[in-house]
Amino acid sequence: MRLFLFDVDGTLVTARGAGRRALGRALAAVYGTAGPIDRYDVRGKTDPRIVFDLMRAAGLRDADVAARLDECFDVYVQELSALIADGHPLEVLPGVTGVVEALAARRDAVLGLLTGNIERGARAKLSPAGLWPRFRVGAFGSDDADRRRLPAVACARARALTGHDFPFERVTIIGDTPLDVDCARACGARAVVVATGQHGATELGACGPDLLFPDLGDVDAVVAALLA
Repeated sequence: MRLFLFDVDGTLVTARGAGRRALGRALAAVYGTAGPIDRYDVRGKTDPRIVFDLMRAAGLRDADVAARLDECFDVYVQELSALIADGHPLEVLPGVTGVVEALAARRDAVLGLLTGNIERGARAKLSPAGLWPRFRVGAFGSDDADRRRLPAVACARARALTGHDFPFERVTIIGDTPLDVDCARACGARAVVVATGQHGATELGACGPDLLFPDLGDVDAVVAALLA
């Protein structure tokens, strides 16, 4: 039994800035400032880390940020859902539906998420495309601000679901940033990257992933490589 853990933004879908816009509105509403959000690099980071980094840069104390973090994420999810409902472009990336369906149909595989999004944010981004129900387990930014700790969370949930152990050598982490590779390397999982986010193939290749795809468009070839 193998566990395949997918990132969300830039790997499965692109929300074309909806997440950044929604978070900026939430930060301004709850903390009175969005901090330097327009120039902050959110790629591969967990939502809680993003909030703390931005609010520290704006001069807020961690204790004050933590005290209203749940409120901030409540507003964020409301804003994100409203943007998506109002027709903000949400694109499923090439080949994603085919790869997800092929893996989800296998009895020897468990399909899950490993993402910096809080769980409710991931649900808001994946539900409109019908992808959310395909993922049986997940580990999210709402579980831990440190991405490196999320594989253990996902493995524990997969074991609780299936009764099978998932040693890290049976885990594949699929993402689109160097931090996804770092996350896999930190626990000994297989690292797979796809150049459909904001990092090009050359930059991703320099991180030393086990597999690198320009996109997931060649579904049969991608699935075969993931299962090899």
